[in-house]
Amino acid sequence: MIQCKRDLDHLKELMDLFPVTAVLGARQTGKTTLVSQIKSDHYFDLENPRDIARLDNPQITLENLSGLIIIDEIQRKPDLFPLLRFLVDKNSSQRYLILGSASRDLVKHSSESLAGRIGYYHLSGLSLEDVGSNNWRTLLLRGSFPLSFLAKENKQAFLWLEQYIATFLEKDIPQLGIMIPSQTLRRFWMMISHYHGQIVNLSEIGRSFGISDVTVRRYINILEGTFMIRLLMPWHNNTSKRLIKSPKLYLSDSGIFHSLQTIESETDLWAHPKLGASWEGFALEQTVRAIGKDPNEVFFWGTHGGAELDLFWKDKGKKIGAEFKFMDAPVMTRSMSTVLHDLELEHLYVIYPGNQSYQLEEKVSVLPLESVWGSLVS
Repeated sequence: MIQCKRDLDHLKELMDLFPVTAVLGARQTGKTTLVSQIKSDHYFDLENPRDIARLDNPQITLENLSGLIIIDEIQRKPDLFPLLRFLVDKNSSQRYLILGSASRDLVKHSSESLAGRIGYYHLSGLSLEDVGSNNWRTLLLRGSFPLSFLAKENKQAFLWLEQYIATFLEKDIPQLGIMIPSQTLRRFWMMISHYHGQIVNLSEIGRSFGISDVTVRRYINILEGTFMIRLLMPWHNNTSKRLIKSPKLYLSDSGIFHSLQTIESETDLWAHPKLGASWEGFALEQTVRAIGKDPNEVFFWGTHGGAELDLFWKDKGKKIGAEFKFMDAPVMTRSMSTVLHDLELEHLYVIYPGNQSYQLEEKVSVLPLESVWGSLVS
């Protein structure tokens, strides 16, 4: 079992602060494996019929328990949230660790019922820090799902990913109460994989798929709410330039992206026209994990004149930026100079797949992806 030490440490920090801690993430990202490293007094798995039966009368079952209580797949019983608020207020000896795979609805229910009593941790699967820098090519190709990454060979990894996609569409989506034919959502998912790393244009996507802008937004919200895609919002600053105001779309997992694009080997990937977009999405996800920012704390920036920044965030009031380049030796560009000036960046990092760090200018550094785990965390 791969030890995800950083995830475990962050989770324990939240558990020390809040009586209820939620671990959110897509199915099979390793949530159950992660919390298995934490000693619990009581465990309920809501995919287990026996545990579901035990919670048919949840107050009777839970109110006399003490210690740490883990409830897995809690999105299957959203009516538990108001009860958890009552129980933790009444019994200070109880603490809850809840796991869920449907972020939007789960957060909505829990935030309404458990405001001030709950902390959230988003688990995105394996990181480069978990698997070792020498394995970045495998992690890029197969993605961050543990069972895909750990497969004996690429053929098995992509067979697993194909089955994962099918199960997600045919089983997980209907269980969330979403009634969309699996083949329809699959074709939509495949189509938007071609927009990976691009600005979202609802009208263009709608015309391509033959549906309305409203339906496009609904489908995108479903995939975002189940952790399958990331919508990176634009940063707006005071400038006279015309700024891009629509979000950028990324498939959250590089393995899922490659599966939908029928890229199943390094040979396929290195020769594919989407290689640059693949690297950008992969490096962005790894960087966001390294800096420990929530989705609403990271942005991109772009102007209609062509200047752009792949990732922007603030660290202790300082403005930081990152560019992701799949090339042997990144060089200074006019866009980078514009970004430094217009955003008044403290520093700009150019993250690439090489193994040497070097300076382009005083405030511009080129970093190997493996270095983000130390260099970008203050």
